[in-house]
Amino acid sequence: MAQKPKREDTINLVSFRTTLEEKYLAYALSTITSRSLPDVRDGLKPVHRRLLFAMLQLKLDPKSGYKKCARVVGDVMGKFHPHGDSSIYEAMVRLAQTFAVRYTLVDGQGNFGSVDGDNAAAMRYTEARLTEVAMSLLDGIDEDTVGFRPTYDGLDEEPLVLPSAFPNLLANGSEGIAVGMATSIPPHNVGELCDALQYLIQHPDCSVDKIIKRVPGPDFPTGGTIIEPEANILSAYETGRGSIRVRAKWEKEELSHGMYQIVITEIPYQVQKSRLIEKIAELFKEKKLLLLGNIRDESAEEIRMVLEPKNRSIDPEMLMESLFKITDLETRFNMNLNVLDAKGSPRVMNIKEILLAFLEHRLDVLVRRTNFRLGKIAHRLEVLGGLLIAYLNIDEVIRIIREEDEPKPVMMKKWKLTDIQVESILNMRLRSLRKLEEFEIRGEHDALSKEQKELQSLLKSPEKMWLKISDEINDIKTRFGGKTPAGRRRTQFADAPVGKIIDIEAFIEKEPITILCSKMGWIRAVKGHAVDLSDMKYKEGDEEKFQLHASTTDKLLMFASDGRFYTIPCDKIPRVNVKSSGQGEPVRLMIDMENDADIVEIGIYSENANWLVASSNGKGFIVEASEVLAQTRNGKQVLNLTEGQKAVACVPVVGDYVAVIGDNRKLLIFPQSQIPPMKKGQGVALQKYKDGGLSDIKTFTLKEGLSWALGGKMRVETDLKPWVGNRADAGRLPPTGFPRTNKF
Repeated sequence: MAQKPKREDTINLVSFRTTLEEKYLAYALSTITSRSLPDVRDGLKPVHRRLLFAMLQLKLDPKSGYKKCARVVGDVMGKFHPHGDSSIYEAMVRLAQTFAVRYTLVDGQGNFGSVDGDNAAAMRYTEARLTEVAMSLLDGIDEDTVGFRPTYDGLDEEPLVLPSAFPNLLANGSEGIAVGMATSIPPHNVGELCDALQYLIQHPDCSVDKIIKRVPGPDFPTGGTIIEPEANILSAYETGRGSIRVRAKWEKEELSHGMYQIVITEIPYQVQKSRLIEKIAELFKEKKLLLLGNIRDESAEEIRMVLEPKNRSIDPEMLMESLFKITDLETRFNMNLNVLDAKGSPRVMNIKEILLAFLEHRLDVLVRRTNFRLGKIAHRLEVLGGLLIAYLNIDEVIRIIREEDEPKPVMMKKWKLTDIQVESILNMRLRSLRKLEEFEIRGEHDALSKEQKELQSLLKSPEKMWLKISDEINDIKTRFGGKTPAGRRRTQFADAPVGKIIDIEAFIEKEPITILCSKMGWIRAVKGHAVDLSDMKYKEGDEEKFQLHASTTDKLLMFASDGRFYTIPCDKIPRVNVKSSGQGEPVRLMIDMENDADIVEIGIYSENANWLVASSNGKGFIVEASEVLAQTRNGKQVLNLTEGQKAVACVPVVGDYVAVIGDNRKLLIFPQSQIPPMKKGQGVALQKYKDGGLSDIKTFTLKEGLSWALGGKMRVETDLKPWVGNRADAGRLPPTGFPRTNKF
């Protein structure tokens, strides 16, 4: 009896890190190639390809009746796609939604959702069949035009890619998120794509700008207006990455008594109408749309959103610009042409590379289809050749069949026939022995021989093959192009608003406020300027650090010890009542400031203002306010710091001189003109230190003297000659009475 192996003999020790990397890499590759990215040739992901192929097997062509979606989903899940039925049905629903897909691939019957964001009915209630576009994608799939692979259970086969006579990738677009990469391809007008393909066949070495003249930009199913400059669109298509601004389409309707209303008839792609109206209503209640009087939805089958101005004197352009600025009536479509190439490798392509890949696929399909037809013709000609011999020797054939036990080898030897020819003779029906049949066989033989020569000539001539592909593209344009109701361009183009800056005051009520920021970084605002703040309370251990006057339309600049400037709209600062116990909220909830950074200074943004920034090592420079305005929560790095240093000063630039005092209590005054203006950097040395660093800095007018706070009063020193020097000098001890804190 064999000895049972010990437990430790069956254990293989492997590195946890190595195993995790291998498994995660396998998962990532599976997500990229089998789930999220479309194939550049047919523009489909595996689930869409399997859906269309399963519907073709169910004979759900446009001329047949509908079948329940549950039947289709069941076939797809059981034969091809071993995933949940909900994910398959959701993919199927999207292919049927006219507001989601530019050219639908599924003809749905029943409730398939709406532009308001409503979900489709359950799949047991809805029915579907293929559209003509889907049939053009599948055309020739049974003629060996594409390769097949075994399904997940090995009991059937599925296509690796569809023949795709229709340029589906760019016509319908695609979106997906994989591991470490994503794709976002907008839909386009197929008539324009056909024009570009025809031009590319004639001029394969053309530049992208020649293609853009024929495909000027996306054509979204929901319409709208593209206002992106042509140069930006060209750059996006040349690199495969970029963003395109899309606005809702609107028109002004005149009413009685000089009043008017604005009617929105088209909204940007992928925007839910109901959510858009809710957002506008929320902003209206928050008094951020002061030009808007009312909004209502009068949509039926077509979109009709009605906006009423607050009064008839309001400019409709101004009203719409205010809405475009803060609502989804204007959106950006972020384009990322990331696809799987013919070898299955993911990469970002430009529009020319995508169109060339489609043409190469169509050439491969044409060659395979032609070879398949030649094989069928050769087989039929072989059969017909045998039948003709049989007709010429019909009496002998009948005798051999009647008298011989094995007529097959006898006939093969007597007339040098092939196995296929003899089989066709033996399977021939008696009714085919009439004399007319011989003439029909000879006619068919001659026709097939002629077709064979034409196809062989086609394969030998690249010019003829490209002419054939060009004819196929023309057929697609005729069937689905601009002269058809579905093929007309829906998204229009307009010039971007240049030079027309809409002031924030147009949709934010201007009110005076007093901003308070504590030492621990809690910020709040009180209505008014002339207010008594003696009753304001702070958290235990906290106290007031900054106080300034502003208005709700201003922007608050905040300079931190990490050298970054942050921008906060003043209307976003939480409002409190003087007598309330409200503490506001931490400023770190409004900006992404590092935990180890502190607020150095705050101020109100002004276009003509300059700031002097300095670090603890005594270096600094002057920067214009326009260079410090941050557009994101992360702020804008302006003062670069070395290890161990921090930003300690930020003061507005006034006057003509600068006063600097260090931790060593040395004061230096020098002309402001000695500090160079910069946009970003470490700056220049302001004062030389043997020990310590910079404590405080101030700009002033030399003739008016240098002032500092002392005992609740301001003291001014006008005789400053002993301290006046040049930038980067060491300085000398300050005048008698200067604060021991070394602060101005």
